[in-house]
Amino acid sequence: MAGSQRQRSRGNAPATGQRRIGSITVMVPASHPPATALAQCLDTLQQQWQRQGNLGALWQRWPTLAGPQLAPHCRPLRLQGSVLTVGAAPGPWLQALQYNRHQLLGSLRAAGFAVREVRLTQHHPVTQPGLAAEETAGSWARHPSRVDVHGMATCPGCHCPAPAGEMARWGSCSFCRRQLLAENPVSGSPQ
Repeated sequence: MAGSQRQRSRGNAPATGQRRIGSITVMVPASHPPATALAQCLDTLQQQWQRQGNLGALWQRWPTLAGPQLAPHCRPLRLQGSVLTVGAAPGPWLQALQYNRHQLLGSLRAAGFAVREVRLTQHHPVTQPGLAAEETAGSWARHPSRVDVHGMATCPGCHCPAPAGEMARWGSCSFCRRQLLAENPVSGSPQ
């Protein structure tokens, strides 16, 4: 009985080596497997996420999967089995997603995601603050009504002070320009 208990306990014990020194047998711990590189560990984790249908992997790779124009305006919302639900802002972005649904499905499959169907729903995603802030800053930097950039001048039409950028762009202040467009929309149209 004692011999069988020893065999059972050895069977459950981790594999170790034995080393004989003279008449004494010494147990030597098993050698450790070589260390795995961190990059390889992360790649393995990402592949497991994709195989298991994890939404986190989709979120991480969404800008490259959806593309730089579409990604800021839509988000993966749910992944149930092989069905991905994507939400997009109503109007042109939802329509653009509808037109690009098959391309999105192809890029998901090419990236290793086991998605068979993409469903679309109306969703109001929060735009990325970096993109919106850059766009607003660029538009404001070029705006002709900025006095701090273009300075002030006198409008030739109404002889009132107005931003010089408006004079350079339209030949008059914005108030005179609006009046000209209201009176004659064809000749007053922008170049």
